[in-house]
Amino acid sequence: MGGHFGELARIRHVVTYSLSPFEQRAFPNYFSKGIPNVWRRFRASVFKVAPPMIALYLTYTWGNSSHEASKRKVHADFENENDE
Repeated sequence: MGGHFGELARIRHVVTYSLSPFEQRAFPNYFSKGIPNVWRRFRASVFKVAPPMIALYLTYTWGNSSHEASKRKVHADFENENDE
């Protein structure tokens, strides 16, 4: 009934492959190819992503400043009132 973990059931017609951890490299070509690839991908997409982000930021800041300005009282409207 029991078996070692990984040999609990026999499944037919399924082939699995694995590579020894001693044959793998954790960060192959990280500095020579990885960082230049990130820079290339950043340059390729910055002009697609940045304009909408800038537009959204400007709209957000305009909306906040407009809202804050609308909450303020205009003191000229209250000049003729009496404090009685």
